Amino acid sequence: MSKWTKWIIALTVMLPTLIEIVDTSVVNVSLDHIRGSLSAGLDESTWTITSYLVSNAIIIPITGWLSKVFGRKRYLIFSIALFTISSFLCGSAWSLASLIVFRIFQGIGGGALQPISQSILLESFPPKEHGMAMAVFGVGIMFGPIVGPLLGGWITDNWSWQWIFYINIPIGIISVLMVIFFIKDPHYMKRTAMRIDYWGLMLLVIGLGSLQIVLDKGQRENWFASGFIFWLSIIAGTALLLFVIVEFFAEHPVVDLRALKNISFSTGNVVMFFTFFSLFASIVLLPVYLQSLMGYTSTLAGMVLGPGGLATLIAMPLAGRLVTKVNPKGLLALGLAVCSYATFLMSQFDLYADFNTLIWPRVVLGVGMGFLFIPLTTLTLSTVKKEAMGNATGIYNLLRNLGGSFGVAFVTTMLARREQFHQFRLVEHLTPFDRNYQFALDHSSRILQYKGVEPLSQQAGQALIYRELLRQASMLSFNDVFRLISTIILCVLPLVLLMRRGKTDAPAGMH
Repeated sequence: MSKWTKWIIALTVMLPTLIEIVDTSVVNVSLDHIRGSLSAGLDESTWTITSYLVSNAIIIPITGWLSKVFGRKRYLIFSIALFTISSFLCGSAWSLASLIVFRIFQGIGGGALQPISQSILLESFPPKEHGMAMAVFGVGIMFGPIVGPLLGGWITDNWSWQWIFYINIPIGIISVLMVIFFIKDPHYMKRTAMRIDYWGLMLLVIGLGSLQIVLDKGQRENWFASGFIFWLSIIAGTALLLFVIVEFFAEHPVVDLRALKNISFSTGNVVMFFTFFSLFASIVLLPVYLQSLMGYTSTLAGMVLGPGGLATLIAMPLAGRLVTKVNPKGLLALGLAVCSYATFLMSQFDLYADFNTLIWPRVVLGVGMGFLFIPLTTLTLSTVKKEAMGNATGIYNLLRNLGGSFGVAFVTTMLARREQFHQFRLVEHLTPFDRNYQFALDHSSRILQYKGVEPLSQQAGQALIYRELLRQASMLSFNDVFRLISTIILCVLPLVLLMRRGKTDAPAGMH
């Protein structure tokens, strides 16, 4: 395959993948406009996000199986076309119910794009260039969540929320044409007649669908205090357990879990799960801290996040070149250590941090993510045969997405719990016997008297102090959670020793 052909194929598969990843987060910032336009409540409107995530999670692990059933090129064209048509229908939705239905179809179309793109890239580039191939894929994976909220906010403010979906249409049409002309199926990815694993398919849909709803709605419903979340968790756990049992004995499983017998592959998936568990959680926490405690606008928060994304885009191609020249395990360990250090720096934030202090840890995290993603993906997938690559990338991308979902659910819960804990401890000092409290109360009262609110100065002074207490408790909870994330990343480091490097000079189909 010529040099130019490889890069044309890379552009062909990454173009639709990028817009699919952007659509995972683009709706978040437009939610208020959507619910206002469609006369929906806050809890109802969040189903536009949840429905997409659920359908996306269900499709990702069975992409390899569906590619064999329909033929990979044919299935890729169908997925892009379904995603594009659903985007048009989402923009044309006349009610919240219709938007949720169309988002489900959009998720079904988009779910296959990530694993198929990854498997095609690994096949198109020779083994010694797999690091660069994964750098191309990683740029799309990391760039999407960064640009999504910024793009969604700008389009919604300047046009309307419908255009966050309409903008996908021309890109989708171009992508379909490029796939038709430039993508060809190898012999082992042609359409294959096989018996459908109905039980496995049904259990996967029920299990992953229920699990994704639990993770998305759990904190809002106070977790197991809610009967809905409790029973949905039971259903998810039971269905996924039965799914694992069924798939190990199925003749043609929808997800071939026997791939996990490969120690390097299974270890890489565990590392990926906990890595994205931690990193995605930190990226979600940072703008919440900036906007809720520091008073930053969405634009200013984006300016803090932006340089970190740029650092990732620079670091990934560099890591892609280094991964074939040095031991990828060393690069992976370095990436994990840098990410842990960056989140530790975030745990040192306070209510008086300046702009430069906030940007620096995000830039360090961006560099760490670049040096982490490429060697991890290369080590995990380099020992997988090309014939099994579709199934392997499906499992890998599923655990990456689930890691992010678990991470966000975990840190939002921990943030709320630790905030309650610090409020309880700080309130203990608000007594007439505490000299600092008395000094602060007198000082607040004098300021309010000076402003002409003397009749209520004592009560108003107490209100000011309590408001500051809430801010301090919230800040301490952010510190705790960032410190916990840093520790989790460090705990993953020993697993790197279990991974092994595939042969970079192996002939096609033999690594």
